[in-house]
Amino acid sequence: MDDFSSDDHANAPLAERLRPKTLSEVIGQAHLLGPGKPLAMAFQSGQLHSMILWGPPGVGKTTLARLMADAFTADFIAISAVFAGVKDIREAVARAEITRARSGRRTILFVDEVHRFNKAQQDAFLPYVEGGLLTFVGATTENPSFEVNSALLSRASVYVLHSLTAEEMGQLLARARRQVLPGLSFDDDARSRLIGLADGDARRLLNLIEQIQTATRTVQTSNIDGAFIDRALAQNLRRFDKGGDAFYDQISALHKAVRGSSPDAALYWFCRMLDGGADPRYLARRVVRMAWEDIGLADPRAARIALDAAETFERLGSPEGELALAEAVLYLAMAAKSNAAYLAYNAARSFICGDGSRPVPVHLRNAPTRLMKNLGYGKDYRYAHDEADAYAAGEAYFPEGMPAVEWYRPVARGLEIRIGEKLAHLRELDRQARQKQD
Repeated sequence: MDDFSSDDHANAPLAERLRPKTLSEVIGQAHLLGPGKPLAMAFQSGQLHSMILWGPPGVGKTTLARLMADAFTADFIAISAVFAGVKDIREAVARAEITRARSGRRTILFVDEVHRFNKAQQDAFLPYVEGGLLTFVGATTENPSFEVNSALLSRASVYVLHSLTAEEMGQLLARARRQVLPGLSFDDDARSRLIGLADGDARRLLNLIEQIQTATRTVQTSNIDGAFIDRALAQNLRRFDKGGDAFYDQISALHKAVRGSSPDAALYWFCRMLDGGADPRYLARRVVRMAWEDIGLADPRAARIALDAAETFERLGSPEGELALAEAVLYLAMAAKSNAAYLAYNAARSFICGDGSRPVPVHLRNAPTRLMKNLGYGKDYRYAHDEADAYAAGEAYFPEGMPAVEWYRPVARGLEIRIGEKLAHLRELDRQARQKQD
């Protein structure tokens, strides 16, 4: 447990030294902190309430929790769900009870990375939130609707925080220069590179600035350009959580860009994921899936190209094999699109899940033994190759009594134009054959 007190502020990391002391010093999150916005009104009202702050790293979740404690003169207890357990929660409860008994002050329990708590751990402090002993403030980078149990979620307001924009990051860089780096000069290229590497994460930006400050002392310079940034900083991967929302948001964007026939956007998201550390083999599997789900029979070559690209990556490895995957992404983005087979498959599965086990019609059954033949298995079956155009018009292939279905409906794009024309022709032959039978 940590109350975030600091005995040596001067030696603290730059991110800690520049942490806002008042709400007006917070950079970003104007949709929550601007005039008339939800969190600003909460601070002004004096009504403390439980909440979950959901957003990427380095956007101010911890800062807002601390400012809240100051604004409401509440005791502030912070625990990390990564390291804490039920014992830590009990200690927090005991401290809150002592605080209330001695001073009447309320207690804010700040749980960082609350999504790491299991259900039992979340349930451990729920009664104290309900009873008003603790005001719960959780911080998470993951979607709380998936990671926080419903009982706790129903008692807390969820506020979504966003990555800082380039303009906001520029404001933070200017503040750092004014307050702690007055002797350093950054040209436009250096500022742009620093902001790009920080990727909307304020803490990362300030950590990078500290690295730059150390490097300038080593080479005894105060003028910083883009080339100096490249020399001084190791390669920084973009923010990317291989198991979190950022991962699934980006693969969703890639899939939708392919489906939407936007090759440049598809290539952008593909490269973003590679840059962020995504496993190319995972991307290859998703590309194959896209070929079958969104292109299907409108262009059967797409599936083959996707599989060839995946095999090429296995043969060449990284980075050479990634070009094959990129080309597959571009081909899929520009291919004719059809989800007709995908919809037909889902419709058939849905029907079968809710239907009984209909017997196979006798004429469609195989008859490898004399007994089966005597029972009529295979009798009156029409061998399609012996019929005109190799099609037994009017033949029934569904179980008896099954309602008529047309699950597969080809779209008027790509090869499915021809497939649709043939299917319409065959159905017309069936209609004519049934008229003759009647």
